[in-house]
Amino acid sequence: MKKLGALILSLVLAGGLCGAATAADTLAEAKKKGILVCGVKDSLPPFGYVDAKTREIVGYDIDFCKAITKKLGVKLELKPVTSASRMPQLMEGNIDIIAATMTKNPERAKQIDFSDTYFFTGQKFLTKKGTVKSLKDLGGKRIGTAKGSTSEQNAAKAVPSATILSFDDYPQAVLALQQGKVVAVTTDESILAGQLGKLNKEPSTKGQYEIPDIQISDEPYGLGIRKGDTNFVNFVNKTIGEMEKSGEAKKIFEKWFGPNSDTPLKRNFKITAGK
Repeated sequence: MKKLGALILSLVLAGGLCGAATAADTLAEAKKKGILVCGVKDSLPPFGYVDAKTREIVGYDIDFCKAITKKLGVKLELKPVTSASRMPQLMEGNIDIIAATMTKNPERAKQIDFSDTYFFTGQKFLTKKGTVKSLKDLGGKRIGTAKGSTSEQNAAKAVPSATILSFDDYPQAVLALQQGKVVAVTTDESILAGQLGKLNKEPSTKGQYEIPDIQISDEPYGLGIRKGDTNFVNFVNKTIGEMEKSGEAKKIFEKWFGPNSDTPLKRNFKITAGK
């Protein structure tokens, strides 16, 4: 009986290992199926949002997904995710890669792997113009952000006396700011710039909001990949490294964040292998 039990246990373990190995071979599976499923934001310009004319999801993150699938020689399938759902979706196999404004940090790296940094920003605040000049002005106030984001933790540490209200996405948090339910919305400056651009397009809110020069963290973005999927990590890193060398990465940045865009930002980073 003991021998039979040990045999069954060894078969279960072997099956589990085989399943894990198969699940982590995204490169081979994508080539086999001819499709790579990319988890992206669909309401967060300029990283990922639905274009009003084409009704297709477009943005900075989407252009990186397109470049990777082109290099791989497969079709791209986009699947909307939120800050809270993106990691579970990846680990459950519903998506193959995360390209959704995701900050690389040690805690997340315990559960998934990351590509080299493909975007770098810092966490700031979106406020009504003239209301916030320093972190002291946020003490004891309500601050909005998105569920499942690093912004929640960073804001709590930076302003311990504040109440952090978490919303399903950033547009909801910005709406709360407009309604006076929060005095600020906090997340990465690049995301806030997109939200500020939308506010400035509306006559009723144009010029009423700003992003004060108050930064509480550095936020390096990485593309999320299943843990142990070494071949795919190497492929993605090689691809974005080539994009940097060829100038394609810079062109994508200029397209979405250049001086002629709605969210002008300075490109203060360079994609470097192993960084």
